[in-house]
Amino acid sequence: MSRAAGRVGWIDLARVAALAGMVVFHFARDLEIFGLVPHGLTMSGGWALFARLVAGSFVFLSGISLVLAHGAGLRWGAWRRRFLMIVGAAGLVSLATYAAFPQRFVYFGILHSIAAASLIGLAVLRLPAWGMALTGAAVVALHLTIGRALFDSVWLAWTGLSSTVRPSLDFLPLVPWLAPFLFGMALARAVDLRALPALHLPAALTWISRHSLSVYLVHQPVLLGVIWLATRLG
Repeated sequence: MSRAAGRVGWIDLARVAALAGMVVFHFARDLEIFGLVPHGLTMSGGWALFARLVAGSFVFLSGISLVLAHGAGLRWGAWRRRFLMIVGAAGLVSLATYAAFPQRFVYFGILHSIAAASLIGLAVLRLPAWGMALTGAAVVALHLTIGRALFDSVWLAWTGLSSTVRPSLDFLPLVPWLAPFLFGMALARAVDLRALPALHLPAALTWISRHSLSVYLVHQPVLLGVIWLATRLG
C-alpha cells in the first residue's frame, strides 16, 4: 500500500531505488576488494559519480522524511528513537570497519552524516521552504569558497572544512553533504507530497523501504559472504 500508516508511495519507491543503487555500487566495490576487478575501479569516473548520486539521494530523502514525519509538530519520542537508531547503526559500521580495515575505517560515513544532519535539521524545521533552501545554498557556497581551508585538524575532518582528512572507506562530511538534506527538507515544505497521486507498491517494496536501515546494515555482510563463497567454490 502506498499510504498505509501515513506513508507516501513515491518516497518509498525512491528509497528502494536508492537502496538498489547502493547494493550495485557496493557489489562492485566488494569485487574490487577481492581483486576480481581492477583496483581503483569504483573510485573514479562513472562509478565515483554513481556513488555520489546514490549517497546524495539517501541524504536528500532523509531531509524529506524529517519534514514529513515532524513538519506538523515535532514528535520528540519518535524523533529520539529514530535518531538513536541511526547513531547506533553508525557506531556499528565504525566498529565493524575498524575491525576489518583499521587504516580506512568509516569514522564519518553516510549514517554519521544523516544523524548529524537530523540534529541540525531541528534548528530549521520551522523555517519556510525558501529559508531551508537558502540555508542549503549557504552550505554549498561554504564548500565552494572556504572548503577544506578553515581548519587543519584531523579531529575536525567531519565538518568538511579541514585540510587534514584520514583515509576512509566512506566519508561524507557535513560540508557539503548537509546541503542535500536541507534541500530535501525544503522540497517537503514547499510541496504537499501526501497530495500526490497514490502509488500502490507491492508489499515487499514497502517493507524494504520501512526497514531501509536494517537493509543497509545487512547487505554488505551478505554481499561479502556471497562473493567469498563464490571464490571458494569457483
